[in-house]
Amino acid sequence: MRLRVQRTALPRNALILTDTPRPDCLDCDGVGGTEHDYGDHTGEYAGTEWEPCPCWTEWRMVLMPLPHRPRWLRRRGNGRDPWGPHGYSDEPPF
Repeated sequence: MRLRVQRTALPRNALILTDTPRPDCLDCDGVGGTEHDYGDHTGEYAGTEWEPCPCWTEWRMVLMPLPHRPRWLRRRGNGRDPWGPHGYSDEPPF
């Protein structure tokens, strides 16, 4: 098992411990699995299936949930310079 710490956003921001695929795997080329396209009874494309490689497990564990940013720290702005005339800066960029 090759473990790494990763950040996830769903269902909530958290740090997770997860396994990584073996980078020198000949079956999946280090991706962790292979995708197979399939069709319905008419032969039209219907979707893609994911088949995990034996070199990797889809195991993960939540280490620590990350706190939400307080409302007063969230960005609320329109992207204009508040100190420029009419909200726009007339200085050349350096």
